[in-house]
Amino acid sequence: MRRVANCIVKRNNHILMLKKPRRGWYAMPGGKMEQGESIKDAVVREYREETGLKLISPELKGAFTFLVRENNETIQEWMMFTFLSETVEGNMLEKSNEGVLEWVPIEHVLNKPMAEGDRYIYNHIMASNQLVYGTFTYTPDYHLIDLSLDPPRP
Repeated sequence: MRRVANCIVKRNNHILMLKKPRRGWYAMPGGKMEQGESIKDAVVREYREETGLKLISPELKGAFTFLVRENNETIQEWMMFTFLSETVEGNMLEKSNEGVLEWVPIEHVLNKPMAEGDRYIYNHIMASNQLVYGTFTYTPDYHLIDLSLDPPRP
């Protein structure tokens, strides 16, 4: 099972987002955990690799399971751990190997093109201080079929 750690960085009423070239979708910077790596170490390493910025005191805000189903069968499954940080150090990369970095005003974040489940994640983490657990089920072409969040959506 693949494990991913990412982070929402909020600063001056903006969120740093990464526009991925494959679908043109915006995402939270982060990436795959390495074997034996803690989720916190992974998010700090991945965030720095993708943005050039060092996360200061990231807090775990969400743990999610993602399923891709086809013909009533799970063909892919992964876990994602999402952190929130309001403090970073360093200089942002002028060009990331993963896509285009953009500081987006908070009120425009949910209007950006992104995976359907990510809207729920951004919305919950920006609106609540509670840790959220969730499961998202997608088709192979990443249309959201089902979701559950605990606690429910704010």
